[in-house]
Amino acid sequence: MNHRDRQILCGLFLSKYDKAALKYLGFETFTEAFNALGYGLNARPAAIKNYRDEFDPLFPNARQGWHKRPLREHCKKISVAFQHATLRELGELVKGFLLPSFDAVVGADIAGVMRSHTPDASSPFAKRLITGRAAEQYFSSKYQSMSEFSNQILTDTTTWGCGFDFKLTGEDLENYSAIEVKGLRSRSGQVQMTELEYDVARTLRDRYFLVLIRNFAEQPFHSIIQNPTDSSLLFKKVSRKEERFSWATNVAD
Repeated sequence: MNHRDRQILCGLFLSKYDKAALKYLGFETFTEAFNALGYGLNARPAAIKNYRDEFDPLFPNARQGWHKRPLREHCKKISVAFQHATLRELGELVKGFLLPSFDAVVGADIAGVMRSHTPDASSPFAKRLITGRAAEQYFSSKYQSMSEFSNQILTDTTTWGCGFDFKLTGEDLENYSAIEVKGLRSRSGQVQMTELEYDVARTLRDRYFLVLIRNFAEQPFHSIIQNPTDSSLLFKKVSRKEERFSWATNVAD
């Protein structure tokens, strides 16, 4: 599916299954869903709302939608293609292209085993989207308007495992700033840094920025903390015991 089709499918899902769709994805309100899905898809939250409203006249709900406007062809195409899709089928499609899982790569028979060894794999979809992809997409779409980062070159390092999400460099490409992005559903809440993130932040000091994308539940905004490990934020080390096993066998001669 192309970029627009994914937005349309989100709108179709929210319109057809209404509050059941919100519950399936783990959102508390439509506003939160529009914000998280919109930024997660690198689109405007209003676009997701508009597609939902366009589909509303087709389904029984309390909203009027665009009742005086015929369904546009690109929306009609998606509506016809998924007219028999169940709540679960549409919901899993939305989850899949926003937070790709191992299922598509390794098959459902072992995907559950792999997910159980993947950090945060069991977290609710809405939480994972807001604290991850939606917050990162928010930053990448708006960093040029942030005075601290304007006119710099952005490199996405989210898959590098280097302790930060983005690298920003000037024209000389030698000096860089490291950006770690965290998302919050409300205006306040708990933020966690991994051991690697915390150690890199302590090493880079003023070149490390923690960017908080806050209030996805209503209207997202951002806060920027430079050198977070030596700032007004008070981090507390949290230990977590994990029991790990290995499997051994004897090989006969």
